[in-house]
Amino acid sequence: MKPGAAPEASAGAEAGSPDGVWLRVHPASPFVRGWVALAAIGFFFFRDTFERMLRGGPLVDEQLAGRAPWLLGGGGVLLLLTVLGYILSWYFTRYQVAEGYVRLNSGFLFKQQRQARLDRVQAIDIVQPLLARIFGLAELKFEVADAGESAVRLAYLRMDDARQLRAAILARAAGVVPDPARAGEAAAEAPEHAVLTVPPRRLIGSLVLSEQSVFIVAGAAASVVLSALTENRSFYLFLIPAALGIAAGYWNSINRGYNFTAAISPDGIRLRYGLLDTQAQTLPPGRIQALRVSQPPLWRIFGWYRIQVNVAGYGAAGSDGESASRTTLLPVGTFPEVLTMLSLVLPDPGTPDPVGTFTAGIVGIAGPDEGAGVPGASDAGFVTTPRRARFLAPLGWRRNGFTATGTALLIRSGRWWRHLVVVPHQRTQSMALEQGPLARRVRVADLVLHTTAGPVSPRLIQAGLDEARALLDAQAARARAARKRQTSEHWLDQVRALSAEHAQTEQTSQTQEPSTTQEPSTTQEPNRQDDRQHG
Repeated sequence: MKPGAAPEASAGAEAGSPDGVWLRVHPASPFVRGWVALAAIGFFFFRDTFERMLRGGPLVDEQLAGRAPWLLGGGGVLLLLTVLGYILSWYFTRYQVAEGYVRLNSGFLFKQQRQARLDRVQAIDIVQPLLARIFGLAELKFEVADAGESAVRLAYLRMDDARQLRAAILARAAGVVPDPARAGEAAAEAPEHAVLTVPPRRLIGSLVLSEQSVFIVAGAAASVVLSALTENRSFYLFLIPAALGIAAGYWNSINRGYNFTAAISPDGIRLRYGLLDTQAQTLPPGRIQALRVSQPPLWRIFGWYRIQVNVAGYGAAGSDGESASRTTLLPVGTFPEVLTMLSLVLPDPGTPDPVGTFTAGIVGIAGPDEGAGVPGASDAGFVTTPRRARFLAPLGWRRNGFTATGTALLIRSGRWWRHLVVVPHQRTQSMALEQGPLARRVRVADLVLHTTAGPVSPRLIQAGLDEARALLDAQAARARAARKRQTSEHWLDQVRALSAEHAQTEQTSQTQEPSTTQEPSTTQEPNRQDDRQHG
């Protein structure tokens, strides 16, 4: 420890301790993390003894009776060394919240130091594996931009301490200045308002109607047909590993998506889900880089949709269930619930008719029967693939399109698998135009928007060449202007600036209302025309 540093605190110290105090994780943490090693040692040394007891044999084999003290002594030494290693691991693991950073020091042979800037925190997750839930413990994960894995992982803390520490760090990340007179008090968790809950029946129904189920039915039908034609029953054997893998995938989806709940609080969007292993995510406002609303074909029967997001620090969603669940904003929801979640991500949609715009993006107008019965369904300014290129996408050319609001770029695609991608202007990092030989012949191009790693890949498919070039220039200008308005990494400062600007605009409009009643509509109409021209 450096000279002048604050003294260390015990494991039971509260999360509201003042800056500079080094804290330790819960003493049971190494045993919760390393229970597999203890179980392996017990299985190795006591498997034969347990099997003999089940058969009614002696506790110690007569052939090994002479070596039993040595075996038991060796096992005891190995167990003692393992426990001693756990104790040393706990003793040398400390964390600190000070000077705008959260720091974690660990290791007694190979030391490791990790830290994360509070104003760079993209999300904070509270994870409770089954064994940790039994002991009332939780793991705290801090996600920052450009991190391939969690920047800092505190495993494990008491659940109350984890919640208080998360509340304190989210307040710091928001730009709240702590009161020196109340430095020793624990941070209170911000209140929340529940927005929606996904019923278990809907979650199970979405899995039954998923693409995996279609492949299972197709594979089973193919196996039955081949077995009947060739009179070879071995084709059924190929279904066994496939069925086991699909069952495991279904169980992971149910285990991680069960009891999904979304809530809104001053900290941001709070997501909770999990059956055995529970997880609580907190996404601060404005940290979502891109969003995608998708709808598989069979989900259209019940009008269900899925929302996935890119968040800096989460990385790409891999094949494991944890990565996929952390980037899912809504596993399965109805159309009103989709609009609700979109309103949380984009409080200011930047368009006078957000319902009609998002409806046109999600549902779309691909024919006279498309969007029937849906309120507000219209093209809403979407620029689609030109007719000359319809042979490149015979079914989806009227769905592939884009439009831009005052705050985000909307890209829709797909006729059977519908997708709507939403990218806030300030999150546009770079763009590129791509054009193949056939696209050059019919003068269309793809516009690719580069964002952080994640399941969402913003790509405008087969736009007219002139429209794509105009969108490239217009979107670059919109991104520059949006980033200039964002003057602070603290999201609370951004909200205050927007609130002050909105209040000033309302006051000005109320002052000028008697003399210039029609002037706002006159001045806003060219701006909307300009937006339609540039996409």
